[in-house]
Amino acid sequence: MPKLPESSVSRYAGEVGDGSEPVLRLRGLGSARLAPVSLEIAAGECVAIVGASGSGKSLLLRQIADLDPGSGTAELKGRDRAAMRGYEWRRHVVYCQAEAGWWDESVAAHFADVPAAGIIAQRLDVSPAKLQAAVRELSTGERQRLALVRALTLSPAILLLDEPTAALDEAATQRVEQELHRFLERGGAIVMVTHNPAQAGRLAQRMFRMRAGSLEVA
Repeated sequence: MPKLPESSVSRYAGEVGDGSEPVLRLRGLGSARLAPVSLEIAAGECVAIVGASGSGKSLLLRQIADLDPGSGTAELKGRDRAAMRGYEWRRHVVYCQAEAGWWDESVAAHFADVPAAGIIAQRLDVSPAKLQAAVRELSTGERQRLALVRALTLSPAILLLDEPTAALDEAATQRVEQELHRFLERGGAIVMVTHNPAQAGRLAQRMFRMRAGSLEVA
């Protein structure tokens, strides 16, 4: 394996890029199918994870979100995940899966603040009227964008995004990326799984590759 630049090695070993206090700290986070991951992410930073299908990218997001059993520790702004209830952790560390779940036939039922959701939806080129529709009436792309709207209305510290623009055309993808930049500029942090290296380059400060359950510097 070629020798990595010292800066890449130190950052992969757990340091955030500019030495600032991390908003998310992972220490040996892993499972039977995921090698232990130690990583720190600063406020305003996006980390992208690329890799083949089935390599473990989504497993890592689920581990961070505390959705699957595993080992290791995770901290949010210095607070240990073990000291928080699961719903409390996931209120601040929000996971957007590739195909979002909808537990009610009404779109509006999924939003505590429909007017605020409408403002974000407009920026993503989704009519606020869609918030009053039935889920079955939404296109795949509308469901994907409104799932992101739902996550953003929670004002999370961390977004865990699994292929956030997979169902979108170029124009819609651009709007989503603009909204994610807005989130980062306001101090949020993102861990993003993507099959699109160009998108990773546009959004992320650091990029990693998942190979057979092991995270490597890309």
